[in-house]
Amino acid sequence: MATGPASVRDYTLIRGHAPLVISLPHVGTLLPDAIASLLTDAARSLPDTDWHVDQLYDFAFESGYTLLRALHSRYVIDLNRPPDDAALYPGTNTSGLCPTLDFAGAPIYRAGPAPLSAAEIARRRTLYWEPYHAELAAQLDAARRRHGYALLIDGHSIRSQVPRLFDGRLPDINIGTADGRSCAPALRAKLQQSLFTQGRFSHVLDGRFKGGYITRHYGQPSAGVHAIQIELAQCAYMDEASPAYTRARAEPLRALLQQLLGELSETAAA
Repeated sequence: MATGPASVRDYTLIRGHAPLVISLPHVGTLLPDAIASLLTDAARSLPDTDWHVDQLYDFAFESGYTLLRALHSRYVIDLNRPPDDAALYPGTNTSGLCPTLDFAGAPIYRAGPAPLSAAEIARRRTLYWEPYHAELAAQLDAARRRHGYALLIDGHSIRSQVPRLFDGRLPDINIGTADGRSCAPALRAKLQQSLFTQGRFSHVLDGRFKGGYITRHYGQPSAGVHAIQIELAQCAYMDEASPAYTRARAEPLRALLQQLLGELSETAAA
């Protein structure tokens, strides 16, 4: 399967001066023509996109945070999966490095769910996965050298009900710290305290989503890098039946995220 150019630009970057770096690996909606032509009509609508998460974090620039935003769809390659495609949640349904099924279990490709060739996966890894992670690693290293530490927020969202992936309705805010291994205990405790204090949004700490590859790989508190995944139920800020975005509906969650990241920044600096 020959698809695409020899090199691509897979992300946009806003550089900030603060030690906090925001990664948004699943907001991208670009599909190379050669890949798009192989997808089903349903898959080309990109139903598993983290819709509008970049708008929820649009306070990054004014706050001095660095923001790294993927441009290509997770159907091209999933930037939050290990490069060797090792399972993040053994024994549960999940998506792979180069997905062939959507979250509902339907084939993404018109030819069916057969795995892509090893050569095609390696090609996509080189073109899309490696540049994003090289940039993310560089920004975390720069923040750590400037401030003595770096704080990574990996931002995601998902439909509130996806029976193939989890039972029932997902809480509004799902915090992942790899069961406390990816960040300092004080940061984890601060998040828990702040979420209990607010009364509007349901939440869970290290529940179904404990953090993907980005959180687990880069979160190395002993080396001065703290990582936290924030997975949002899309019903908490948008109409899940439509990808349309309404700022008024999203504003309460956006304001809470701004508050949480500010409090985490203060806790990390203490």
